[in-house]
Amino acid sequence: KPEGVMGKREDGKKIIYYKDELNDEFSEAVINAKTIDEDYDYVGGFGRSLGRFFLYKCFARPFAFIYLKLAFGHKIVGKRKLKAVKKGGYFIYANHTNPVPDAFIPSMVAFPKSVAVIVHPANVSMPVLGKITPCLGALPLPDTIGAAKNFSKAISHFYKKNFAIMIYPEAHIWPYYTKIRPFNEKSFGYPVSENAPVFCFTNTYQKRRFFKNPRMVTYINGPFYPKEEGTLRDKKLTLRNDVYNAMCAETVHNEVEKITYIKGE
Repeated sequence: KPEGVMGKREDGKKIIYYKDELNDEFSEAVINAKTIDEDYDYVGGFGRSLGRFFLYKCFARPFAFIYLKLAFGHKIVGKRKLKAVKKGGYFIYANHTNPVPDAFIPSMVAFPKSVAVIVHPANVSMPVLGKITPCLGALPLPDTIGAAKNFSKAISHFYKKNFAIMIYPEAHIWPYYTKIRPFNEKSFGYPVSENAPVFCFTNTYQKRRFFKNPRMVTYINGPFYPKEEGTLRDKKLTLRNDVYNAMCAETVHNEVEKITYIKGE
C-alpha cells in the first residue's frame, strides 16, 4: 500500500504504511505555516519575559504535570543524570511520537530550568496559540538566510541564559511509534558550536490497567559532550551516534504497540 494509508489489524488496531522514515509526517494537524524571515523576533523583550513567567511557570508547567499524570500516568526515569550539569544550559534530544505530550514533557524533564524548543513554523502560525507559544519557548525554524542568523543567535542567547534547548531530531511526528527513526547529524551543530553538554530522553509506551492510553515512561541518558578534536562533521556525527544509540537502547522498555507501522512499496 502507498505511504500514509491507514488500515486495521485483525485485532482492530491501526496500521500505518510509510515509505520514507526521514520525511513522512503523520500528525493530523493541518496548519498553514507563515514564513519566518529576518523580521521575526526570536528573543522578544520585557513583554515576552513577563508572559513567560505567568504563562509558562505559573500556568503551562503545572497544567502539563497534571495532564501528563492523568492522561498518560507519566513517569521519568534517570532525572538524577541531569545533576551532572548543575549550572549552565544544555541541549536535549528526544523521539517525536505524540503531539501534545511532546510539547509538555521537556518542561517536566528539565525542571526547574526553563526550556526553549525548536519547532516547525506552524507552531507559531496559529491565530491565538501562535501568539502564546513564543512565551512558552517556541523557536521556529527559519525560512531565510537573515532569519537563520537570528535563529542561531537566539539559540546561543537562551543557552547562555541557562535554558535547556529542546530538539526533536526526527522532525516529524509518528504517533505511538516504538522505535527510533534514523536522523542526520545537522541539528547537533548547535551543541558543538557552544561546546555544550547534551542529554537525550526516550518516550516509551507501557501497559496501564483500566486506561485507554498506555503509560508513558521517559528515560533520560547523558550527558554527552562534543569531541575536542576532529572536523566539525566528525564532532556532530559522534554526538548524533551517542544520542541515537542511547535512545535505541531504551526502546526495549516499550510494552504496547498501539499503532503498527509497515513500510510500503
